Amino acid sequence: PRPVQHNQSEATLSSLRRPGEKTYTQRCRLFIGNLPNDISDDTFKKLFAKYGEPSEIFINKNKGFGFIRLESRALAEIAKAELDDVPMKGRPLRVRFATHSAALSVKNLSPFVSNELLEEAFSQFGVVERAVVIVDDRGRSTGKGIVEFASKPAARKALDRCNDGVFLLTTSPRPIVVEPLEQYDDEDGLPEKLAQKNHNYHKEREEPPRFARPGTFEFEYSKRWKSLDDMEKQQRQQVEKNIREAREKLEGEMDDAFHVHQANMIRQDLLRREEELRRMEEMHSAEMQKRKEMQLRQEEERRIREEETLRQREIEEQIRRKREEAYRSGNFMDNRDMRLTQGGAMGMADNQFGSPNQKFPMGLQGMGVPNAGGAMMPNEMVMYSKWSRRLIGGGFLHWLL
Repeated sequence: PRPVQHNQSEATLSSLRRPGEKTYTQRCRLFIGNLPNDISDDTFKKLFAKYGEPSEIFINKNKGFGFIRLESRALAEIAKAELDDVPMKGRPLRVRFATHSAALSVKNLSPFVSNELLEEAFSQFGVVERAVVIVDDRGRSTGKGIVEFASKPAARKALDRCNDGVFLLTTSPRPIVVEPLEQYDDEDGLPEKLAQKNHNYHKEREEPPRFARPGTFEFEYSKRWKSLDDMEKQQRQQVEKNIREAREKLEGEMDDAFHVHQANMIRQDLLRREEELRRMEEMHSAEMQKRKEMQLRQEEERRIREEETLRQREIEEQIRRKREEAYRSGNFMDNRDMRLTQGGAMGMADNQFGSPNQKFPMGLQGMGVPNAGGAMMPNEMVMYSKWSRRLIGGGFLHWLL
């Protein structure tokens, strides 16, 4: 049965947390004063045992105070309400919420800044325990907020960065103002039992609360104090009015400058696009010129090939004509004969067989070659024709000539 009761107790404590509430934050930290000097850690912990498991316990026995951090704000409020003014060894305990040492005040917030946006903006400086935008009785933003960090270094970093730089949360170029949060105790206040009973206390308490009677000393000076308060109020109102008018003027100038800035941005964007378009056109023109040059080069190469082909055909035509002429004249030459004739190596026109100037080696006379000095007989002509064709086909005549 005990484990069941323990689980039920944990469930009850967990139900005291608000949805989405972070646990063990500095808002759950309590200050306990007027502790006995001989109190032990175990005794101090048992004092808060019914309020869940704490995450921080600190005791200064010499000065008689301590701190404890509970799981949720609701548990801390219950512990404060139940333990405050409870006697311990003849001394009433004083239980208060500890001052948050890492809390910042934020001003100049846009009406469109929410709790979530405020937390997101300050999360870059450290872990944020709580971020809240202060609203009026109608739920409208007052332009002020509170940011509570988990550690003092994170709060110091945010404070320094925001004061040294210009931190913007929205599109509006109005920077926020960050200051250390001035914390007040508006819940417990100053009870009579905690008032300092010194000489000034007794002097001020000689007279009870009352309305001053006209014509008396206190009435005259009370009127002068009221006049001074009224003058201060009027001057504050005038200062606030001047500040409000200056803000409205600055907002108007900012709107006009913003429109001019937008127009300049659009103009620069158009110029950039025109420049990009011009560059693309130049690249396109260069590409077209390159293609045109390549096309002209290809046409020139094709023309050269056509000319060479035509020249080759002319040469072949000349060879064909010479071959036909050779057939018509009775000199039947094969392709190799035509090549020899084309090259001019044979010199047949200048070195005809049977001419008076033709000389043959002696070794050829026995092979049917006619004598160089006289005319040829008919049977010699037949032998000459056959022998010449044989010599021309074998390339021997070229060597001979």
